[in-house]
Amino acid sequence: MSLHPTLQPYADAWTHSIEAISELVTPLVEGEWNRRTPCPGWSVRDIVSHVIGLDCEMLGDPRPIHTLPRDLFHVTNDHQRYMEMQVDVRRHHTAPEMTSELEYTIIRRNRQLRNESRDPGTKVRGALGTEITLEESMRGHAFDVWVHEQDLRTALGRPGNLDSPGAHIARDHLLAQLPEIVAAKADAPRSSAIVFDVHGPIEFLRTIRIDIQGRGTLETAPALGPAATLTLDWETYFRLACGRVTPEAAADRVKAEGDTALTTAILRHFTVTQ
Repeated sequence: MSLHPTLQPYADAWTHSIEAISELVTPLVEGEWNRRTPCPGWSVRDIVSHVIGLDCEMLGDPRPIHTLPRDLFHVTNDHQRYMEMQVDVRRHHTAPEMTSELEYTIIRRNRQLRNESRDPGTKVRGALGTEITLEESMRGHAFDVWVHEQDLRTALGRPGNLDSPGAHIARDHLLAQLPEIVAAKADAPRSSAIVFDVHGPIEFLRTIRIDIQGRGTLETAPALGPAATLTLDWETYFRLACGRVTPEAAADRVKAEGDTALTTAILRHFTVTQ
């Protein structure tokens, strides 16, 4: 293998999730492609279109030249408009067109990964004309594709893979956002600690410590006398963090203890996807 060892976990996670997606959608009849998913505004077809588009961009394909309709209520910012382009251009594709393009894209990406010899720090194209490292790109891509696999599983009533390689990438990706959520967005008190106790297929206990300057750090050590504790299951955690469920809808699955105003603020700012 020429793939850098740092990148291998992301390639493995992508492979696991994309194969699961292919297995989920290949037998679908035409009407099932129109089912709503937890991803706001997107059907099963839209999710698969998005995944195909993401991989085409990883391959360096040119973006489609396409004008979006003006009545897409779920598209409210530049990032969403950027992502919607690959989706809307495929909205009238048939089931066989979708599955054949997905299969062909997977073949092309597998070939690309087999021949990938670039350093993890190599600059590559990101969203909206940005430049990011190859490692950031592959990590973000593995996260996206796993989350969309879960969107499809929810829409099709086929739960699974909550502890797959992609799920572990998602856990680390979402945990990295916690210090900013708690310290900056929720404005947690200085010199305090907030504990997250997550159970289920993936379990973890993490503490966000806020220093005297108001900066947050992520720690694995438990805290004595935390300002607040949030206890919830892994599926609820990532669905909240990815904007697939509101704090109100998930209230019965989240146990909040301590400073009520603080836990409410944390949950209000918990979504990290755009």
